[in-house]
Amino acid sequence: MPFAVYVLGLAVFAQGTSEFMLSGLLTGIAGDLHVSLSAAGLLTSAFAVGMVVGAPLTALAGRTWPRRRALLFFLGVFVAVHVAGALTGSYGVLLATRVAGALANAGFWAVALVTAVDLAGPRRRARATAVVVGGVTVACVVGVPAGAVLGGLWGWRAAFWAVALVSVPAALALLRAVPGDRPGDVRLLSARTELRALARPRLLLTLLVMALVQGATFCTFSYLEPLVTRVTGVGAGWVPVVLALFGAGSFAGVTLAGRLADTHPRAVVGLGMAALTAGWAALALTAAHPVAALALVLLQGALAFGTGTALITRVLQQAPDAPTLAGSFATAAFNVGAATGPWLGGLTLGTSLGFRAPVWVSALLMVLALAAAALLARAPAPVRVHALPGVDET
Repeated sequence: MPFAVYVLGLAVFAQGTSEFMLSGLLTGIAGDLHVSLSAAGLLTSAFAVGMVVGAPLTALAGRTWPRRRALLFFLGVFVAVHVAGALTGSYGVLLATRVAGALANAGFWAVALVTAVDLAGPRRRARATAVVVGGVTVACVVGVPAGAVLGGLWGWRAAFWAVALVSVPAALALLRAVPGDRPGDVRLLSARTELRALARPRLLLTLLVMALVQGATFCTFSYLEPLVTRVTGVGAGWVPVVLALFGAGSFAGVTLAGRLADTHPRAVVGLGMAALTAGWAALALTAAHPVAALALVLLQGALAFGTGTALITRVLQQAPDAPTLAGSFATAAFNVGAATGPWLGGLTLGTSLGFRAPVWVSALLMVLALAAAALLARAPAPVRVHALPGVDET
């Protein structure tokens, strides 16, 4: 695997830490900026919305740039807004930096996915995707807890400074490792051609499946803390362990999917989705039993991110004539699920199911994902328009 692909994973680690770290910093931010907790929570929502909207817009804006220039620009903006966020005493400015950071993150993701696959070659595209997505799983295991520790020791601003500092060596490595040329296919295909390719029914269904799978994942992940403390019955001190288990499973799932999805893509997606559906239902039923619950948290983390990695690869496979925008649509679908899942789970917390309710919502979302996948299997095969060398649309 080219060294540049691992550098992209490092940069995604820093950005993934920023995306999820606010969950452990909200109290400090609210107190320091004299706003309510709900207002502080909007900082997370603003980032998610910025990712969804920003992915296609930033990819369109930078589609003709050399890859290295685009990656360095987006990462540079990301660092700058985190420095501004660490220095500001204004809630409005901090909110604006979160939106700007999300736009930069979305642009980086879109370019990074396509760049990694291009550098690795068509036979290793799933492995390259796994390395990039693996940056997010490492952020969940290491970066987010580390940000919470820094916030507890030196305040929430320290976490913002840390994200900016971690991004600097990634930028320097990108400068040396990523080629400075433009991908040849960008010169051949217009933005209209790429957008037309992304409107195909099969690709739209794949993006829908991806959003539903991620919605199911983040619906339960967002409410793991009350589930394990109030239903499973473990102490609050176990919460970091539970989150680390989910993160460790995620990393293992991404790694395994990267090795299998290149040769058995349909099996990884199909079996992964079926197992995820059964796993969420099993967790809802056995949440009161600590051993079963902890084992399922580990397993579901592996299945969720392993399946998600394979689905991202499928999106890139199905859009060979959208080489710059396919990654942005995959990023947007991922974040639609990440934003919608927790919202749906929160709506059900007041029902008789209590803190098991979000887990049942996850199971229901997976049933819908399986239904969408069944429609995908029956959809007509796409017509090849501008096939790129070494890339298929299966």
